[in-house]
Amino acid sequence: MASVTGRNLAICIVALINFVFVFGTGAEFVRFISFRAIYHNITGGPPLCRDSVSWSEALRDSSVLRAAGLDLALLALFACQHSLLAWDPVKRACQSVLGVLNRAFYCSSTALALQVLMRCWQPVTSAPCLWTVSSAPWNTWFPLLCFTLHFLCWAIICSILLIFDYPELLGIKQVYYECLGLGDPLSLKSPRAQRLFAHLRHPVCLELCVVLWLLPTLPLDRLLLAGGLTAYLALAHSLDKQDCQYLSIQLSSKLQLFSSLPEGSTEVNGNKQD
Repeated sequence: MASVTGRNLAICIVALINFVFVFGTGAEFVRFISFRAIYHNITGGPPLCRDSVSWSEALRDSSVLRAAGLDLALLALFACQHSLLAWDPVKRACQSVLGVLNRAFYCSSTALALQVLMRCWQPVTSAPCLWTVSSAPWNTWFPLLCFTLHFLCWAIICSILLIFDYPELLGIKQVYYECLGLGDPLSLKSPRAQRLFAHLRHPVCLELCVVLWLLPTLPLDRLLLAGGLTAYLALAHSLDKQDCQYLSIQLSSKLQLFSSLPEGSTEVNGNKQD
């Protein structure tokens, strides 16, 4: 086992700071995407849009165009950051400079881009809503239904992230393995698992689409946010037939594992024994 050195201690501290920052940003992103919008409908607040204004009039309003333009620029900033650092030449350059902290840097920069997006996001309240549920009793029950489904989707997202090795996604496992002298944890996975992770950059596409679009009220700025992130998720999704077959085999193995008796079961994971 590798001894604890000053370098190892330093990278452990950096990885821990990155974990706290990314985890806090993720919690704030849940509030930004789900709870703030739904809570507004449940408790009642200032209107999110103006249905008395026509679309032709709203699209000539300078305040609407200015807010929508800023929101689109924020989405473009996030997409550029997220894609540029995932581009192979940039990834190799960062790996050569940052080494084992490369994944932590990617996560922290993504969290920083999300922080900028959430803090600078401009609501568009001077345009009509795309839809709004305002008729009784659905104006009470539909927000509660949205809250329940959002809660379930976020629970599923957290579960999937744990299954996909959450410490490795945040760069903590890479640092831990480096301190123990075990190398890159991804290299210990089977070639099929490595191929899947290379193609499946966002394993929670469906659940994110649900929380982005399922709302009692959809103002223009939320349409831009949901449309922009949905398009980005769709473009980044590159699963093929081999990946789907691998996922099907792994799912069947997991179901068989959980349904078998403890003494007759064997552990199945994404390591080289697959």
